[in-house]
Amino acid sequence: MTEPAKRPTVLAVSLIVAGLIGFWAAFQLTLDKFAVLANPNAQLSCNISVLVGCSKNLESWQGSLLGFPNPILGIAGWTATIAVGVGILAGGRFARWYWLIFNLGVVAALALVIFLIYTSIYQLFVLCPWCMLTWAVTIPTFWLVTLYNLKTGNIPVPASVRRIAAAWYGWVPLITLACYIIVAVIAQVQLDWLHRL
Repeated sequence: MTEPAKRPTVLAVSLIVAGLIGFWAAFQLTLDKFAVLANPNAQLSCNISVLVGCSKNLESWQGSLLGFPNPILGIAGWTATIAVGVGILAGGRFARWYWLIFNLGVVAALALVIFLIYTSIYQLFVLCPWCMLTWAVTIPTFWLVTLYNLKTGNIPVPASVRRIAAAWYGWVPLITLACYIIVAVIAQVQLDWLHRL
């Protein structure tokens, strides 16, 4: 008789926390979008300075990539993330196909975040606080979910890759910090945000 697999509690709690933070940021951006639609001259609480604000992002074509405001994607995506985390805590076991689809969603979220980071820094020249909060939780979510799926074999890879993923899984906080530093350095080089805040 095989021993039941240990429940990934750290992953579950991380997904719930990231999901709640991401949902809140997406909800705030959605409210701001409604405010701008109702009154194009609305003074949004996220507009702190010329460098830090969300109006420019919300009004750009990049802010509605699929024909509707991006925050709606965030509300849906972070709700799914919370549901997966709660499901794990409740003892749920998901099939491989479910993990693969969820991982594809996380990869798509990271790809969108990378595009929006690039857009914010190199095209709009503004840092949106709610967007940055979304970036901050998407990055570790990507690493946690992807490394978990690699180490458990949900993503079929050779045993050597599974071992590497298992070793890296414990280093997700440091990997995330390294990603934050990379984004901060790029923003500093392009926007000189340290002196302009």
